[in-house]
Amino acid sequence: MKYNRLYTYGLIAAAGLAFTASQAPAQDDKSVSVLHYWTAGGEAAALNAAKTAFEKLGGKWIDQPISGGGGDTHDQVLRSRILAGDAPGAAIPKVADAKNLYEEGYVVTFDTVAAKEKWDSVLPASIADVLKVDGHYMSVPTNIHRFNAMWANAKILKEHGIEMPKTWDEFNAAAEKLKAAGIVPLAHGGQSWQESILFEVVVAGIGGPDFFRKTLVEYDEASLKSDTMIKVFDQLRKLRSDVDPNFSGRDWNIATSMVIKGEAAFQFMGDWAKGEVTTAKVTPGADILCSAAPSNFPGLFLYVANSFTFFKTGDGNITSGQELLASTLMKPEVQAEFNLAKGSVPAVSGVDLSKFDKCAQDTAHDLTAADAGHTLLPALNGGMVSSGEMRGAVADAITKFFNSDLSSEEGVELLLKQIDTAR
Repeated sequence: MKYNRLYTYGLIAAAGLAFTASQAPAQDDKSVSVLHYWTAGGEAAALNAAKTAFEKLGGKWIDQPISGGGGDTHDQVLRSRILAGDAPGAAIPKVADAKNLYEEGYVVTFDTVAAKEKWDSVLPASIADVLKVDGHYMSVPTNIHRFNAMWANAKILKEHGIEMPKTWDEFNAAAEKLKAAGIVPLAHGGQSWQESILFEVVVAGIGGPDFFRKTLVEYDEASLKSDTMIKVFDQLRKLRSDVDPNFSGRDWNIATSMVIKGEAAFQFMGDWAKGEVTTAKVTPGADILCSAAPSNFPGLFLYVANSFTFFKTGDGNITSGQELLASTLMKPEVQAEFNLAKGSVPAVSGVDLSKFDKCAQDTAHDLTAADAGHTLLPALNGGMVSSGEMRGAVADAITKFFNSDLSSEEGVELLLKQIDTAR
């Protein structure tokens, strides 16, 4: 779906204007109005951990929640408020969208606090680079989610003598063995964003880090139409044969529940799926196994960094409250509490991981190794580097392919057409 900027500018203008200028915090009392959509479950608990820490340090958090998971309504209200001259002190847009807002002159940066607290030395270099524009930090990361995570029912795998597959050939062999035994190999929810996640996981696993960057970061035409991309679509077609007939329209958490209940063996979903595992009172890393998705290139880590972006209010300079909140969010103890609640891993190094479960500890280890090995990749669907137009274009192409009888060659042609439209 082509992103309509005029639609974004105008939609829910009334909701944006509802936060009138009279509600804006004073510039000298360490107040920050925070626009967000983390209103339920672990996300709400994580946000509350940040709020509590900020207020203990003398800040005043003015909570401005927006209902609607995924952030679309949040982004619309944010844009409306900025255009109305009533920007919040902080919000949580995707990083690629935050960059656009920075370039339009709405975002404050954190050179002083970043230098003082040595952010460059405590953040993975690959992630720090994405969070900067022209060398200035434009966003403050709270956590890292892994997109290329794989979950499996330990009992099913043990009963059928299957180890957690490390390559796509191993996964395909396991899937055939499970189908022969009458077991659904892959739990999947038939929604475009879920199929797009499957696609980028396969792109990374089949093509490797350089191919992923060429195709889903740079959108290089020669790479997009290469034989390697044909192989990616071949594997995606194979995965389509591994799901049950009732997948269409299924929410991702219902697919996770299938793995938990033993109704399917595997799921490819970001590490936020762990929240469903712990809620079901089963143990991640024991009852439900976790690892990186299959790959022919060890060490790949597709990530999204959830982050706060701060906006110009009042005279346009950074406020003492914004500086304090940025500093608070980067403290190791705050990152620990935030991520224990959210199910993700800390963005900063030096955090005590002893209270984290095995899956989180493994993920944190893999994150560090991927940064050192240059195999840390910004997930397409995480919006780290790709615009809303491009994310929508890829998702539309992939979901059409996944739910059709198109050949791999036709799938590549469709993807190229959609990408050209979004450029």
